[in-house]
Amino acid sequence: MNIFAPCVVELTWTLSDTTGQELDVLDEPVEFLVGGHDLLHKIEHALMGHEAGSTLDLHLEPEEAFGDYDENKVFLEARSSFPKEIEEGMTLEGTALPGHLSADAPKDLFYTITEIYPEHVVLDGNHPLAGIALRLHLKVNSVRAATPEEIEKGTLGVGFFTPLGMQDEELEDDEDLDSSQEDGSSTPKLLH
Repeated sequence: MNIFAPCVVELTWTLSDTTGQELDVLDEPVEFLVGGHDLLHKIEHALMGHEAGSTLDLHLEPEEAFGDYDENKVFLEARSSFPKEIEEGMTLEGTALPGHLSADAPKDLFYTITEIYPEHVVLDGNHPLAGIALRLHLKVNSVRAATPEEIEKGTLGVGFFTPLGMQDEELEDDEDLDSSQEDGSSTPKLLH
């Protein structure tokens, strides 16, 4: 079966930057909806007409992938606004940020904690791969017709190759990282 929209493709890949440094290797196949919201436009376009067993090598400029790095999406916030358990590299959902944090911080982003200081936390709303030209070696493991339910939903829930990236992450269930502290102050929920 050739790839067309809408259909479901099962992919494996090696993702690297333009110097050849591997950024991600997916050995176990993952399904994506072609013609939905799971894949970047350039990836979908390149897959069209291919079939199971095909391999593709793509070069993605930042504007074709996760955008240019935007310094206006970086915010310095008070350390006291966050749970003690936070660590660099954790991700926060923008809608869970306390209202007293920077009013300029868009709520529709996911923020990575990039640095923690005694008095401040640095939140970065850029996608982790923003500003990076990428090389992607893809293998199509299988192709199947999409179900009506998958087409209606527009996604299989895999957001790796979408500009917003992690939009389908779920909030962590750890009670220690809940949205309220014993003193009643509001703190953001952390994502896994």
